[in-house]
Amino acid sequence: MTTTDTRDGARGTAGPARPHDLAADLLTPEARRDPYPVYARMRRESPVHRSAQGIWYLTRYADVEAALGDLRLSNDRDRMTRAYVALGGDLKAFSRITDRLGRVMTNTDPPDHARLRKLANRAFTARRVEALRDGIQRIVDQLIDRAVQAGPAMDLIEAVAGPLPLSVVCELFGIPPADRPQVKTWFRRFGRISEDLDKSEEAIGQYEEYLARLIRQRRADPGDDLISALVATQAQDDRLTDSELLSTCFVLITAGDETTTHLIGNGVLALLRHPGQLARLREDPALIRGAVEELARYDTVTQAIVRVVAEDLEIGGRTLREGELVYLFLAATNRDPDRFEDPDRLDLTRPGNRHLSFGNGPHFCLGGPLAKLQAEVAIGTLVRRLPGLRLADGARLEWRPNPLQRRLSALPLTY
Repeated sequence: MTTTDTRDGARGTAGPARPHDLAADLLTPEARRDPYPVYARMRRESPVHRSAQGIWYLTRYADVEAALGDLRLSNDRDRMTRAYVALGGDLKAFSRITDRLGRVMTNTDPPDHARLRKLANRAFTARRVEALRDGIQRIVDQLIDRAVQAGPAMDLIEAVAGPLPLSVVCELFGIPPADRPQVKTWFRRFGRISEDLDKSEEAIGQYEEYLARLIRQRRADPGDDLISALVATQAQDDRLTDSELLSTCFVLITAGDETTTHLIGNGVLALLRHPGQLARLREDPALIRGAVEELARYDTVTQAIVRVVAEDLEIGGRTLREGELVYLFLAATNRDPDRFEDPDRLDLTRPGNRHLSFGNGPHFCLGGPLAKLQAEVAIGTLVRRLPGLRLADGARLEWRPNPLQRRLSALPLTY
């Protein structure tokens, strides 16, 4: 006997077979190469879509923008864990890693979130970020010099886009140059949780011990770095525990690594596929700031973020029940024709480009300005210094399999 949904969140035993689940299309090889046609179909046919697993998919700009600021959609770690359990999900990696990280900005709701966010905001100021521009330029030039000396071809991810954010964050947090190779090894292990949970968790433990030592050193001998600034903030606010300080340092150092790498990689690929826009940027380098905003919109790195319903609410005529998971597809909103004119066109001078690539509302990405600054410097310098930059002959692009992230395995280029 077939089953079908008779109302939101309930199942019955009568009626026609379940219609095609559009969410499943995002797992196909075609969608891995280009998910945007699937998003367009979801916006047209089922913009508030409940998958066969019982997860909600939101793809319209207006819905997602509102959802990002709605406290009935929670980011709380414990709620998220219960929601995955209800779906029968394998929580081994999720629960062990989140338990290690504790309650940080990225897995809390107000009022704890506001308190921890205030801590980071005090230290992670716009002035501090902008002051890094010259240092970022120096690192980018060194990476490009090294790549050019090695020969007429490079993998952009390996040569420039990957090393850059780690080098920058180590400068920002005062991690000594001698320690950086080990930090890089830990970062790589973090990214392989699904492949080897035990090694990833071991790396997290070692990295936490290392950060705890740095924090103790900065208490005794403060410097002009972010760890020192966070330690000073704790001294002014005794509500901040040592565990929260450690977790905040952990998240701030690691969170922007992959996002920045692939903002650069996706952006360079988009320019190479749109030679007219690339030529405009070469002719007018001052376009780079708006260009990075458009590149972030056009091929969004963080395709979707996850929330859990804390209180029943209605979106687009559908009722989302407490305890259900919700995927907010930022990438789909960034191609919504109700918000962006001709959204599938790359336009480096697009006006009013209020994309949602870095979220919105209380959980707006704190590291967004730093990621965009690195992309400005890296992409602008590549365009200026390598006028013959192009995809390597016969290059086959492979995208990593996670549908919630848009990340190239490699980007082979010649110049």
